[in-house]
Parts: sequence; C-alpha cells; structure tokens
Amino acid sequence: MSTNPDTAPGPERSSAGPPSGAPLPPRTYFLPSNIRGDHVPPSRSHIRATVEAYLSRHAEERGALGGLLAVLDGTEGPSSRATLPGHVTCSAVVIDRDRRVLHIGHRVTGLLLAPGGHVEAGDRTLLAAAVREVCEEAGLRPGDLCLTPQFLEEPIDVDVHDIDANAAKGEPAHQHFDFRFAFYLTAEQPPALALQDEEVAGAQWLPYADVRSPTLRAKLLAAEADGLDGRPEPVNASAVIHDGAGRYLLHLRDDREGIWEPWVLALLGGGRTRDDACLEATLRRELAEEVPGLELTDLVPFAVEAATSVDGLAVPISVYAGRWSGDAEAVELREGVLLTWCTVDMLDRLRLSPGLGELIRRHAAEHPAAKELPDGTGPLADEAPPGTELHIVGVHLHLQDDQGRILLGLRHPDSTYAPDTWHFLAGHCERETAIDCLVREAKEEAGLTIAPEAVDLVHTVHHVDSPDARPRIALVFQARSWTGDPEVLEPDRCVEWRWWKPQNLPEAVVPYTRRAIDGILRGRPYSEQGWGER
Repeated sequence: MSTNPDTAPGPERSSAGPPSGAPLPPRTYFLPSNIRGDHVPPSRSHIRATVEAYLSRHAEERGALGGLLAVLDGTEGPSSRATLPGHVTCSAVVIDRDRRVLHIGHRVTGLLLAPGGHVEAGDRTLLAAAVREVCEEAGLRPGDLCLTPQFLEEPIDVDVHDIDANAAKGEPAHQHFDFRFAFYLTAEQPPALALQDEEVAGAQWLPYADVRSPTLRAKLLAAEADGLDGRPEPVNASAVIHDGAGRYLLHLRDDREGIWEPWVLALLGGGRTRDDACLEATLRRELAEEVPGLELTDLVPFAVEAATSVDGLAVPISVYAGRWSGDAEAVELREGVLLTWCTVDMLDRLRLSPGLGELIRRHAAEHPAAKELPDGTGPLADEAPPGTELHIVGVHLHLQDDQGRILLGLRHPDSTYAPDTWHFLAGHCERETAIDCLVREAKEEAGLTIAPEAVDLVHTVHHVDSPDARPRIALVFQARSWTGDPEVLEPDRCVEWRWWKPQNLPEAVVPYTRRAIDGILRGRPYSEQGWGER
C-alpha cells in the first residue's frame, strides 16, 4: 500500500470523471532525513523489483537482459560504475504536450540522447537518479515534471548498449543497462533550458517517430495508442470522509522509521497501481487495505490537489468526498495508529498533513452540516427542541498531591475570561466524551498523562455568569493517579501552575472553581452558581 506521492505511482485515466472545484494551492511533502537515503545508492532489492515489474510487461526481453540479471545475482553494486562488465544507469524521457521527447547532444559521443547518466550514492531510487540527471544536464526543475499515468514509477524502457573503452578514465569496454523513466512536463509549453555546457551541446524536442533510440521509439509509439499524450493527470487518490453532521475522519500515521510524514493526521488514500481500473478503484482498494469494512457512500470527486513529492516532482491528487458515520474506534485499522473524528473548530490545534486544514474548511463551507445526525437521533449546532436551553459543558481537573494540595493555574492577564485569576485545568467538551476531553486537556495544557480508568466525577456545578449568558455545566473530575509534572504548555492561556493548600487558596480564584472545591471538601456532588442562592 502506498499513501503518499513519495512512494505511490500515479493513476491511469479515471472513469469517475474530472474532479470538481478549483485546484488547491500547491503543497510540499518532506521526507524525514533518516529515510531520505543520503549517501546510500538504490538497493539491490529495489533494482531487482524494478526489473521484474518491467519484465512483467515485456517478458520477451528477459533474454536480452540476461547480463543485467547476472549483475543482480553477483556481489558487486549493480549501479556502481566500477562494476564490470556492466552496470545500471538511468535516463529521463521527458514528454511535452505535443508528444515530443527531449534529446540533448552529448559532446563526447556527438549523439542525441535522452538526458541521463550514472547513479550516484545520494539517489534514493532509480527514478530519483533519472530526475537528478535531467535537472543537471538540461536545467529543468523537478517541479517541471510529473509521472505519466501509463508507466507510473516503472521504466518505459530498459536498454542495453555498449560503451567503448576510455583510456583516460581507465575504463575498459563495458555495457550500460539504462533504465528509462517517462515524465510529462507540467506546463503547457516547455520551460527554458539551461544546458550543462561542459557535457551538453544543444537540445532538440523530437516527435515519437523520430526518437533516436529504436527500443524507446517502439515503446513510445505503442503507448501513444493507450493515451501517452503528454497531458498530466492525477496520480493519487484520497478521501475527505465526513458524517454529514460536521465531523471529518482523520488517520494518524505511525511514528517510526520509513513512514512518510510520521505522527501526522492525514486523509486515507494512496497511489494508483497499474491494476486499478480508475482512480475511484484506487481509493476503494486503499481503503480496503487500510481499514477493511469501511464502506463509503455518496463518493464523488471533490478537488484536485497539487502536491510535491520528496524527489520534487509535481503530484496531482484527486480528492474524493464520501460519507460514513461509524465508530472510528471500532473498525479494524491495519495501517497507522488510529482513526479519529474531528470538527472544523479543532483543526488549528491538530498536527495535520500540509494543506489538509484548508481542504476540510473548503468542504465544510460548501457542504454545511445537516440539522440532524445521520441516524436521525436529534438536532445539532444551535438547534434545540422548543423550550430547551443549550448548555456549554466544561470539563475540569481536580488534582491533589500526596500533601493534599490542589493544582490551580493562573490565567493569562490578557485572557478574555477571568484574567489574572486562578482556575482548574479545564477545557470545553467538544464532540467527545467528557473523560476523553479531560485526558486530552491535561496532556495539551500541562503535559500530564492520565488514564481514563483512573478518573472519578467528584462534583458538578450548574452555573451562569449573567442573565443573558448561556448557562454552563462544569464537570469536575478527580484523577487518582497520573504521570508527569505540571508544565506551562499553553502560555497564552496559563502562565503558571501551582499547588495550593485547600484552606489557604489565593484570593483571586474563579468563583465557581472555589464553589466546586468547597463542595468536594464537604462531600457534596452538586452545587449551583449565579442562579440565586439556595
């Protein structure tokens, strides 16, 4: 399974039709340095897998590639130029909108060839080597290129050609096993070239029929009938999954080596394989691999997102929107850490894949939440049955240390509510359970880790600040155990944490906080504030 444009091949044409909506701003994907492959050439297994993928299309060429297969069975590095009698090289077949292929003139040989050369130690993959070579020799930028939907990350051609001996370099006659990868230009017109003067003498764009390599020419002409037309298309598919009531499903990736964008919330989805009939099929296959049993309804194209791979290539992503309203914790998750529902107002507090926040906000703006939950269980948002007053639910942590002291935080002097006043660690309950809210707020605000099973509800305050204000319910939970020492992690809200003896609380304490502490000390489970004394 591939879930990102770094590893995922692109799609063929989608029978689902062109995605609707304007493209989103480009975003860039970065690969962590520990898996970037710096100073490590492409592995033998990667090269072998690339060869086998190619031979699955061209089984008749296995005999012609016998020398390459022998190198792969040997002990020397397949891409090292010291490996004889032959080694791997890579070339870029760059195709423009007029179905022409870039050729450059090599000063040494005088031949017109596709840009290419030897693999270097820093090349992450064979395809990355081809990208580097065309950028060095022709002055293109990686972002000027994108994968072709017909060949994805597989070579269009693997050519074997003889190289004459070079006494000046001490090289005997040998062979190059040249892996040729096809790319489209992203722009309508070819960009200006900046040729590498010491090696390159001129450049030409040649139609398929005039391509100088016979093997490459034959494959280009054959692929032309399958739509190899130089026009970029989306190569990945992902899903904005929503419940129709304002919630969006996000996927938290693993935090381990080899995972692209680890520990980030992202959309489910991935890259096209040659066996996928269309992009919708790509998405459904990826969902079946990642979360079997998650079946989307109302799946429609939503947007095309412009992304950039770790090799710098442009990666168009077709984003679909679909509905599902199941229990995110109950489904089987085979890849990643968890699935979770979020709402638009939570996005600023989450670590998201680049551009995801804008994507969800756009969907929410174009598709307002329904007035009822998908199962029809009741009203949402500001709607309420006649005569019902909606309440704001606040969740509060009553924490006492081994000396009986209570933890309070001093609110920021610029805080809209209760500035320069001591208060419980607290937060508003969102679309989550109250205990989940408490556990989350304790971690986010003070770095405390609390197990849900170690929490007890010890007091409830029903309070209102003024006759015109919305009433509130303050749920006060006590944690029997926790790990960590209180830290100021949200200094714009709380400037200090301090332990206070219950009988010696500071003067400036939020009134209902003081009421709750008094009720807890007296063993009372409930109190009221602001409704009039009773």
